[in-house]
Amino acid sequence: MPKLDKKRLKNVFRFLESTKVFALDQLVTSLNCSTPTARLKLKQWKAYTSYNQNSRYYAMPKVPRFDQNGLWHYENIYFSKYGNLRNAVIHLISDSASGLTGNEIGDIVRLPARSFLHHFRNVAGIRREKREGLYVYFSDNPGRYKNQLQLRTFTVKLLTDADAVVILTALIKHHNIWIEDIMALPEVRGRKLSHVAIRQFLDRHGLIKKTPTTKL
Repeated sequence: MPKLDKKRLKNVFRFLESTKVFALDQLVTSLNCSTPTARLKLKQWKAYTSYNQNSRYYAMPKVPRFDQNGLWHYENIYFSKYGNLRNAVIHLISDSASGLTGNEIGDIVRLPARSFLHHFRNVAGIRREKREGLYVYFSDNPGRYKNQLQLRTFTVKLLTDADAVVILTALIKHHNIWIEDIMALPEVRGRKLSHVAIRQFLDRHGLIKKTPTTKL
């Protein structure tokens, strides 16, 4: 790799942290270097790569504030502390209490399930089974799978009228909020509502948030 000016590197590093998210061509321009050199610097800096938007965006190591699922988003650009989408999904499935349906995975990573789950039919770390008309993704670890299967149920208690009011109020108050964001609200978290129950309620009333298509 051609030797780069240390002062410029330091200034560019700080600039990229302040911009939150950036594309490769921005780094090439800032360093006045080749694309391979820029990619090598990203690897050395251990920058995160977005798992959507064709993996074209990056974030410096200290920028993301990952949630409990190891995910972080800036506008419509999504990142995982586990790297790419494949690793993120495997972790989500393994860490789930009772496995996840395709729609549940899509809700968490904020992408339409149909756009990526066909890549997960035969992936190490995942066990896919069809149960009551739905594909459910479990860990392929025998002990973990057994525990998830025992907890898996499709008989979900419907929301009470009071629960429904809380959910609808959250949707009105927080425009374009996602299911994961709804569940994180104090007034919802205290009711201990399941992800499946909330999703079924939103599905039933046509209130599922559509995946954004706008780009940075």
